[in-house]
Amino acid sequence: MIDETQLKQILAGGESARCEFKSDRQQISNSTIYEEVVAFANADGGLLLIGVEDDGVVSGAKPRHGRTTEPAKLQAAIRGNTVPSIEALVSVVDHPGGSVIAIQVPPCHEPCATGSGKSLRRAGGPNGPQTVPFYPRDHLSRRVDLGLLDFSAQVLSAASFDSLDPLCFERLRQTITALHGDRNLLGLSNSDLAKALRLGETREGRLIPNLAGMLLLGRRDALATLVPTHQVFFQVLDGQNNVKVNTPLGEPLIHVLQELESRFVARNEEREVSAGFIRLPIPDYSLDGFREAVNNAVLHRDYARHDAVYVQWLPDQMFIASPGGFPEGITMDNILVHEPKPRNPRLAEAFRRIGLIEQTGRGVDKIFMGQLRYGRPAPDYSRSDSTGVRVVLRGGQASLEFAAFVLEQEKQGSPLTLDELLVLNTLFFERRIDTERTGRLIQKSPSDGRSVLERLHEKGMIEARGEKRGRVYHLAADLYRRFAGMPAYVRSRGFDRIQQEQMILNAVAAEGRITRKKTAELCRITEPQAYRLLSNLASKNELQFDGKGRGAHYVRKRTP
Repeated sequence: MIDETQLKQILAGGESARCEFKSDRQQISNSTIYEEVVAFANADGGLLLIGVEDDGVVSGAKPRHGRTTEPAKLQAAIRGNTVPSIEALVSVVDHPGGSVIAIQVPPCHEPCATGSGKSLRRAGGPNGPQTVPFYPRDHLSRRVDLGLLDFSAQVLSAASFDSLDPLCFERLRQTITALHGDRNLLGLSNSDLAKALRLGETREGRLIPNLAGMLLLGRRDALATLVPTHQVFFQVLDGQNNVKVNTPLGEPLIHVLQELESRFVARNEEREVSAGFIRLPIPDYSLDGFREAVNNAVLHRDYARHDAVYVQWLPDQMFIASPGGFPEGITMDNILVHEPKPRNPRLAEAFRRIGLIEQTGRGVDKIFMGQLRYGRPAPDYSRSDSTGVRVVLRGGQASLEFAAFVLEQEKQGSPLTLDELLVLNTLFFERRIDTERTGRLIQKSPSDGRSVLERLHEKGMIEARGEKRGRVYHLAADLYRRFAGMPAYVRSRGFDRIQQEQMILNAVAAEGRITRKKTAELCRITEPQAYRLLSNLASKNELQFDGKGRGAHYVRKRTP
């Protein structure tokens, strides 16, 4: 249930993909309510507020049941006028501007409609999120997103075994050998190999390819006819975003992946760095990270959408876009820790046995590791939405010293974990971190974040400053000396206790008094830490406490 305090917070946040304001000056119809509820249920769920203007001003909702609105009755009406029935939570919130009807809508785990057969969904628009028609063609994508349908396992009745390219079978065997895939597949005939990878079904003695089979091994002309949504573009852009190279790749995936890798290798420059007595190459981009990003793009894309995968090479970054949002339950905030959830399970199964992706399905870790180990920013998924997953891999000049440090740890038999690299990489760019931020960074709990910090502290890679509750961490002095020089270390470590005390005494001399809050701001510490500093100065008879409540402060110690 939503109360007035929560309502004020929601109103301050404005409308979003999961929150809609509806004016009720001219009472909206029940059918409109049902339609908005269905639109939210066909997306990720959300909140409908009736009696609120678009700008967040509460104008009040008109009563729907005589002189009042009875939440139980409205909830029952929504349940009875949606198919399948939607169990929304209805509450009426009192507000100085008038009553607000709040309807909390859960996501529906299958496409739904109003009782009159109208199906809608929430989607982004030029002026923000809006309610739009939810066409039957969109239902297929929704069922795939929810994991109710494996689109890649769909048999293509218009195809035949002759629709598959014999040369692609040979490419497939070469890939299995090169990537150490399932070697039991190598001795099989073409038809038995397709059966073993479950790339089709036998009907009346004939093998009919499914979508996964056509995508991996189909002849180009057959692919264009039977899977028109399959398209990959490799593009090179200059600093003004002018397209210099624009190559469409419509061949089967086993060919496309090899073609993309060869183009990547041809453009990927390297610099050398010393790790002990060994010179090691540091590439502009990690080959393993690129492979996994591209594999994810073609493997997890929504093949029901008439769109394409884009691989764009820019002067200082790579941009990879894949049609269809994250699978149900996966977000930018849990992508590192959520269990694997392929959008196309049959295709993913074939990729694993071939060796294109890991058996664990944790390829996203390689994308992150590929960036972090060279001292570059973590992969950026912030441009992703319900229509596509988009990742930016920042390039440019790598930190050769950071890369050398990471390589040294690997040579010494103590490679850094992904969590540890995330923390060190963040400190390299942002200087300070605390337990809460670390938990969010590694997408785990604050206690997990604390464990990572303590582990790095024990290894001597980071230092702590402050009391336990307000403790912050920064890179250790030797790492700062190596990466950025001692001035950066001094700035990061901040003022020591003697400096802080002198700053406080100087402030009191200038202004006559100082508060705990002012001390915290002056020394860039927490208020509990400020309290300890002030108490210490008072115990040394430098300051004395004066005043009460909000007027409490410290002044110079008065001499008797």
